[in-house]
Amino acid sequence: MDRREFLKNTAFATAASTGTVMGIGAMTDVIASPSNIMLPEQISAAPAARAMIKKSLKWGMVKEDLSVMDKFKMLKDIGYDGVELDSPNDLNMKEILAARDKTGLELPGTVNSKHWKLPLSDPDPKKRAECVKSIEQALWDTKQYGGTTVLVVPGVVNAEVSYSEAYERSRAELTKLLPIAEKTGVKIALENVWNQFLLSPIEAAKYVDDFKHPMIGWYFDVGNVLRYSWPVSWIEALDKRILKIDLKEFSFKKQNDLGLWKGFDVEFFEGDCNWPEVNKALQKVGYSGWASAEVSGGDRKRLQTIKDFMDKIFAS
Repeated sequence: MDRREFLKNTAFATAASTGTVMGIGAMTDVIASPSNIMLPEQISAAPAARAMIKKSLKWGMVKEDLSVMDKFKMLKDIGYDGVELDSPNDLNMKEILAARDKTGLELPGTVNSKHWKLPLSDPDPKKRAECVKSIEQALWDTKQYGGTTVLVVPGVVNAEVSYSEAYERSRAELTKLLPIAEKTGVKIALENVWNQFLLSPIEAAKYVDDFKHPMIGWYFDVGNVLRYSWPVSWIEALDKRILKIDLKEFSFKKQNDLGLWKGFDVEFFEGDCNWPEVNKALQKVGYSGWASAEVSGGDRKRLQTIKDFMDKIFAS
């Protein structure tokens, strides 16, 4: 088939598949305008579509002295798509849902509020049980909010808790929660934090896979891994296990000059995270969904600045 014959057949096939009705003149115009048609080699060379990212932040970052409704209105006006609450919390459920429905600001998920104070790896079984109960509550709360995940720190390794103990205890407690996740339709999203546990992306992926359950995955924090790894390596290893992502920056210079935790005390694009490479990696694994800022918050002006940074990150 020569080039002109290919273009002619492509035009007719396109009209037929789309149900388009064309007159002879219009069809002739299409055939005469090969610039309107992508050849096979052009289709294969076309770049993948950029992921659709919805932007959120943590409720505790909002420092304005406003009602729940007015905070929701402000965040929506700034341009955020959603906000994540802690759970369990002291907020009024009806008030939260009314603000959500009135403004259209979504509640994509929650962050468990007890997993640091009462870790799933604690030596005391009563404390572990209390943490499990709090995560169960968070799953039910999130269902009412219309969210899809509860962020959970899986365990903490320290002088009193060995790595193997954290591994065994956390898996046992999380297994108890999977039936609740099934009932609510809300997934458990494990996050990488400075808990000295699950320090390798390959290990983190295996930890999830060994549950052999669709209701558990990963909440990937981009900035948290820079202390000991590279975000792209984690994204490639975790792949489809990534349910949501947290955004923060980290500076090796500030860590070295001022102390470990000072590494986080830096604005987006002034640290060592290679955001264009993060974007490429997310695009490569097909991630599309929520990105939540987890940085120092403030008043409306500060929250607007953070939103502008997020726009820039995903345009890079």
